[in-house]
Amino acid sequence: MGISHLLEDFGAGRVQDMADLGEGALEDLRLDAYEDGYKAGWDDAVTAQAEDTRRISSDFASNLANLSFTYEEALQGMLRDLRPLLEEMVSKVLPPLAQDSLGPRISELLLAAAQDGAKPPIEIVAAPEHAEMLERLCEETGTLTVSLKSEPTLGPGQVHLSFGTREHELNLDRLLSDISDAVATFFDALPQQDQKETA
Repeated sequence: MGISHLLEDFGAGRVQDMADLGEGALEDLRLDAYEDGYKAGWDDAVTAQAEDTRRISSDFASNLANLSFTYEEALQGMLRDLRPLLEEMVSKVLPPLAQDSLGPRISELLLAAAQDGAKPPIEIVAAPEHAEMLERLCEETGTLTVSLKSEPTLGPGQVHLSFGTREHELNLDRLLSDISDAVATFFDALPQQDQKETA
């Protein structure tokens, strides 16, 4: 024997109620149910779309942050790899280039002095190893009378020029030292930046 006689039958009354409705009212009921279902589906779709947009935006922001961090790591790694090359250039490549530029720079200064109508005495004081090069330069100037003086206390990149009351100093040694210090300071700052990023 079943237990159906113990349970209330809700369907029978509803079927009877629907049967009592007219055809127009029944159609209105169907349209209302369709609109309610459509609205519920639309709301679910909008909610899902908003959730997808939020998730995509969050993933994009996270990927962008990771990309930025990876770029910074790669850039600093590349700079650290460049350090030996730059230090080698500063210590071995630049000094000969600087020495090669010394003669043309002195020539420029002498030419400028001649154009400005500099009057003797014009004096050049340099290290003894530059004596031969300076003698050739003086011969090339022709119209200028230049006095050469060797000074053993000067470095190979130091030259003092005086044009009457005006003086000019070339100090390639100091320039190279400043470049070397700037390179060292730049690269010494990189590990500090790494520590900040990993902290």
